[in-house]
Amino acid sequence: MRPALAANGSSIPPPTLSDQVLETLQAAIDEGELEPEQRLREPVLSKRIGVRRGPMREALRRLESRRLITTAPNTGARVVALSKTQLLALYDVREALEGMTCRLAAENISEEDLAGLSTLLDQHETELERQDGRDYFRQEGDLDFHFRIAMACGNSMLSTILCTDHYQLMRLYRYKFSASPGRPARALREHRRILEALYERDGELAEILMRRHIRHARDNVATLTEADVETPAANARNHP
Repeated sequence: MRPALAANGSSIPPPTLSDQVLETLQAAIDEGELEPEQRLREPVLSKRIGVRRGPMREALRRLESRRLITTAPNTGARVVALSKTQLLALYDVREALEGMTCRLAAENISEEDLAGLSTLLDQHETELERQDGRDYFRQEGDLDFHFRIAMACGNSMLSTILCTDHYQLMRLYRYKFSASPGRPARALREHRRILEALYERDGELAEILMRRHIRHARDNVATLTEADVETPAANARNHP
């Protein structure tokens, strides 16, 4: 079997056992199977998944670096759980940073990347229709509209913050509350307006639209109770 190729043509090494365990655990956190504040016991998880403790320990370490779990003396590892106040603060940070990112992207993004974003949103629309409007496209990295803009903004510090340092935590909470009635279709419309501003190279408008887009999501979270914020993703989506 030939190795997979990255977008730049370089080969991608096959996933290690630790990579596979990491993907399994992250999916369980994303879907709410592993709930906020749930304690993660290394031997229990190793037996449950059927792997040695070495790969499990490495996967847990990487989850911590992605801010999806926290560790503390005497209590061990637990799934991250933001309070409502912390979550709203995270949205405030997103609004400021992603607004700036959009403004810079309008100046620096290539025509090829713009075309790629247009194709990506077409794919998102197809998937949204398949889901009958219930849920927005959930894939990460290059299949994530926000990630692609950050990578194309031309500022490596911003790209690192948004695509590496805080990406998985932001993504987890973006999708945890993304499926309130009408929100997925509205989010897609907002993404298309942002893309139009990028095509027009209108940085000021692109920033305004991205800030507004994130503020709409923040307003949705602001209507939730503290208990709603702390529930697993599947339950939180039932709230408007």
